[in-house]
Amino acid sequence: MSPGTYRAQTVLHPGQAVGRLLKLSDTLSFWGGFDPRDGRILDQSHPEAGQYIAGTILALPGSRGSAGTPAGVAEALRRKVGPVAILLPAPDVNIMIGAQVAAQLYGIGMPVLELSPRDYDGLINGARISVSGADVTVANMA
Repeated sequence: MSPGTYRAQTVLHPGQAVGRLLKLSDTLSFWGGFDPRDGRILDQSHPEAGQYIAGTILALPGSRGSAGTPAGVAEALRRKVGPVAILLPAPDVNIMIGAQVAAQLYGIGMPVLELSPRDYDGLINGARISVSGADVTVANMA
């Protein structure tokens, strides 16, 4: 994705965030797949095992698991080891609910956006990204 501003297809949860992009190549379990103490991906079968999601603009194809995902997302945000925003190629209701729970219970906002498949595929690890409403701005590449 070249520098510029892109429009999300759907805002699943509103908000604003700025950070470096971490694009995962596989789905992630937010209940057991990462360390809730520091935000590191624990799942040894995950291609990005050992990476930290804390403070990133996280792009991932979706979540793995079901009922535990909203709690895992909300807990990661409460403990300040979660991403500051999540970008998805398709809606993920569990991630969206986790963001809503964190907002309601803890007053912590985290935008969750669905991008077009083309825009999602163009995301490059390390890019500096800002999210505001439905706008995703790529400031520069890593």
